[in-house]
Amino acid sequence: MKFLVPAIIAGCAFVNLSQAQDNKDVAAPEVVVTATRFEDTYADKPVSVTVISSEEIRNSPARTVPDLLATRAGIGGRDLYGNNGAQASVDMRGFGAAAAQNTLILVDGRRQNDIDISGVQWSAIPLDFIERIEIVRGSGSVLYGDGAVSGVINIITRKPGLDGDRASVTAGVGSYDTYSARVDGELAGNSVGLRVGGSYYDSHGYRDNNENTQSAAFADARWTAEQDDFSLRFAGARQDLRLPAERAVQPNIGVNQLETDRRGTRTPNDYTTRDDGSLQFDWTRSGDALTSIVGLSYRRKEQASYFDFGGFPDYREVDLDVFAFTPRLRIDHAGAGFNGNLVIGLDWYYWNYHLDQAASVAGIGQPVHKVDAEQQNGALYFLETLAPTSTTTVTAGARVEWFNIDATDTFDPTAPNPSFINGGSPQGQQSERQHALELGLRQALGERWAGYARGSRAFRFATVDELYEGSSAFMQEFQFLRPQTSATYELGMDWRSRFANARVGVFRTDIKDEIHLDPFSFGIGNTNLPESRREGIEAELGTRPTEKLDIRLAYTYTEAEFKEGAIAFGTVDVGGKTVPLVPRHRVSLGAGYRFTEALRVDATATYVSSQFMENDEENTFGAKIPEYMVTDVRLAYEVGRATLALAVNNLFDEQYYNYAVTSNVTPGRYGAYPLPERNAFLELKVRF
Repeated sequence: MKFLVPAIIAGCAFVNLSQAQDNKDVAAPEVVVTATRFEDTYADKPVSVTVISSEEIRNSPARTVPDLLATRAGIGGRDLYGNNGAQASVDMRGFGAAAAQNTLILVDGRRQNDIDISGVQWSAIPLDFIERIEIVRGSGSVLYGDGAVSGVINIITRKPGLDGDRASVTAGVGSYDTYSARVDGELAGNSVGLRVGGSYYDSHGYRDNNENTQSAAFADARWTAEQDDFSLRFAGARQDLRLPAERAVQPNIGVNQLETDRRGTRTPNDYTTRDDGSLQFDWTRSGDALTSIVGLSYRRKEQASYFDFGGFPDYREVDLDVFAFTPRLRIDHAGAGFNGNLVIGLDWYYWNYHLDQAASVAGIGQPVHKVDAEQQNGALYFLETLAPTSTTTVTAGARVEWFNIDATDTFDPTAPNPSFINGGSPQGQQSERQHALELGLRQALGERWAGYARGSRAFRFATVDELYEGSSAFMQEFQFLRPQTSATYELGMDWRSRFANARVGVFRTDIKDEIHLDPFSFGIGNTNLPESRREGIEAELGTRPTEKLDIRLAYTYTEAEFKEGAIAFGTVDVGGKTVPLVPRHRVSLGAGYRFTEALRVDATATYVSSQFMENDEENTFGAKIPEYMVTDVRLAYEVGRATLALAVNNLFDEQYYNYAVTSNVTPGRYGAYPLPERNAFLELKVRF
């Protein structure tokens, strides 16, 4: 099988480095914030953590955050178009179609998952603006609450004042009429720092009707006193994206647009636009035994989308405001005679959602539907970390979270309505309370080795988009669902030295009341699915056997199955069936080699096994998303203050896709979203 080749190569490298390194070459601990919501080391915590450093980000052939994350163990995802991360989602530990609602994404500790399902605007976070990315698998629900089911990914942007006065300008050009530009500048003093930057991206895209134009800007200011640190950050982004839809395949009538018109479009008029803006403030006070952080943030998102639907158009405008207040306190126990700390905190989030729906752009002044929703989440939590001996760490934590949503749907029967948009529920309300738990143990087994065990309980609430659906009579209504809950158990071991590290872990997650779309052929709207289970193996190896060469291997094995039960009002048995959109095997092998101080080459090869298509919960459709392997290469040359880099993605011109959905109405038909074949991007960066 394809995945055996990189495994053998990395295995040989692991044997070689194990024999070559001295036992005393133990790696220095890395600092992360995600595991405790305070700056802390993670090497002694009973969690599965991967940190992607700024150096790894800078050298990677990946061009977006989702592409970079997909090279790490336990993480996959889907990309509909392959155009700068637009319409891409990240899947941690095999949640398939609902992955985006089960993996919590943070930027500088701030929640990016919203109460709609529009997803994260990945393109607003250029890779070279990132300091590091922290991946915490299977943990985070105690500290972060709703949606942190499979884990947490925290994207840490570069802070002002770290590198002195500096600036850079970057420009790039690539395949599919792609152009980009970025500027970044920083001023630093003894106690103050200011960083500003912006980016622009424009591409025709691989597909017809897939142009993507994006722009982003940010400003980050920091002031530091003896005990206090104040930061204020603004960020804004805009995206204009055309939507080409799927390519249809139906063998029984000889239709295969993947072969006859792979880059074509079925929807030449469809598009979406999105504007994001955020303002966040943090005040940190550090003392001998007490450290406190007070966080305040506001975020606004404005979206518009148009879908022609074959002459029965649907146009929507959505506004979403988010307010957050997140104070927390860490109490160190060292003064009391034993090592450890207690983290306690409060989270409060308020969302204000408004939707106008009309049958055309011109009709939005008198919408057919006006949907308003107010949601509040409030939570109290604690996480205790104790080190009873120098080789043992124990963690225990709990969280209680309250959820309330009030929603109204105002239907105007006099509004222009050629699309047959019908009336619906005038009002709906739901209140819930859920809790999260965590217990973990880490035990050092020697100077290099350590093992850990942990158990946790997590939950998520349905989003407003999952609640507002059509009934069997094609009437819009609020369909309130039970909260989803899960229990995760995992064991792992890791090995660390100054020149290498390795980690392997096994996990099992049992899920009750999973929130998911019930396919049209089985019923309308979303539902709570029967019990399911995700279990698997995650392994990572990173080594630098010589000063010029570094190698990284990641392997993931995932089984995602329904334990028992039926969907479609009990008419379709899914017990023992595989959850769609979850491949069993993922392997990524990366290597970098520095020929000289100026010249470096990096390459990554990723293999993904076959997977069932969305809507094929019965596993009986007869076709699957095929396995594929994609190889990316980057060549960089530095001269003075300039870096010239050429990235070639999908080097071997693989024709592939990682998302497909079976038809709800036509047997034997499915739609696939083909991704770009071989393409290149040339970029020049100049530093001042």
